[in-house]
Amino acid sequence: MADDRPVPLDEYPVHQVPLSMKHVATGDRNAYDRCIFHVLDHEGRALLILGLGVYPNVGVIDAYATLRTGDTLHAVRASDALGDDRMHLAVGPLSIEVEKPLRRLRLRCEDNSLSYDLTWTAEFPALWEPHHVQYRGDRLTLEGRRFVQAGGVEGVIRAGDEEFRVSPGGWTGTRDRSWGVRPIPGEEGGRLAEDHPTEGFHWIWCPVRFEDRFLMVVLQEDADGYRTLNDATVVRPGHRDRQLGWPQAEITYRPGTRHPERAVIHLGDTRKPQELEVEILTSSPLAIGAGYPPADDWQHGTWRGRAWTDTRTYDLTQPTPLATYGVTDHAARFRLDGRLGHGIFEHGTFGRHDPSGFTGFDSVAP
Repeated sequence: MADDRPVPLDEYPVHQVPLSMKHVATGDRNAYDRCIFHVLDHEGRALLILGLGVYPNVGVIDAYATLRTGDTLHAVRASDALGDDRMHLAVGPLSIEVEKPLRRLRLRCEDNSLSYDLTWTAEFPALWEPHHVQYRGDRLTLEGRRFVQAGGVEGVIRAGDEEFRVSPGGWTGTRDRSWGVRPIPGEEGGRLAEDHPTEGFHWIWCPVRFEDRFLMVVLQEDADGYRTLNDATVVRPGHRDRQLGWPQAEITYRPGTRHPERAVIHLGDTRKPQELEVEILTSSPLAIGAGYPPADDWQHGTWRGRAWTDTRTYDLTQPTPLATYGVTDHAARFRLDGRLGHGIFEHGTFGRHDPSGFTGFDSVAP
């Protein structure tokens, strides 16, 4: 059949299973392969978040970009039918060009409401995160593999009448690449979802760029504090990666909310316990504009027809439950052992979480 002919990637010896590179090794509709980039100003004036994903078993490619400046969030989203050339990372006005794998990428958006042309350059080796799995009863609902990396960014960002000249000295770039199986809209959990309702979810994902090192902290906990994902690792060029044990976070929330104002993450290195201080600069809820659950206007992997593009502007002074029940990315300033760093404090805590004192979905900080 014409639609099952070899694709360009089949020319290369990169196959993992006896299938064309056009196909993934699972028939699960939730198969995905995507990335996210964070570009943040060290003073908290701007936070750009962008990403691109493909969903082979539903035939969709989509991308997004959001920029927070002040209390305004600019968003551009695009979606289309997935083609055969997986090395062409572009949809609508958004594109990512891999100029040198694991070293240099070019990020572009050409839209009247939000545009950028940035070169992202790695300053540290990419780091594998732990193998990530989640179950609903006996059913595997999420299995993903990710690597994370930090570097410098250079170029220009424009939105409305604002223009930002981006340079490595005053800006930081982090990125995450992940693939596997992850629920997309339309998933039906059936009896297992009814018999195993989610009581609580607690998440911290924290890549930090210092001048001479890169620190990654990630943890996920259930309602009772049982940890299902855990890692804290320091990367230094020319040195073996150093593990920092079992991170414990003390988060100070804004009263009456679950919005973090600051945090201290205790890193359990037995040779020299350390404290990572977190100062929030600005915040961008991923459910607003970026397409992460529980977004109500667009979510990743959903078919919107061919050549769909959408632009939005959000007023973040207006309260919305989407920010309450979705993960939020916070641009932050970090201090560790006398060093100053910058990066992302991604956090979400929903439902019951015994270590934090939250008793249910309506529970907030005193």
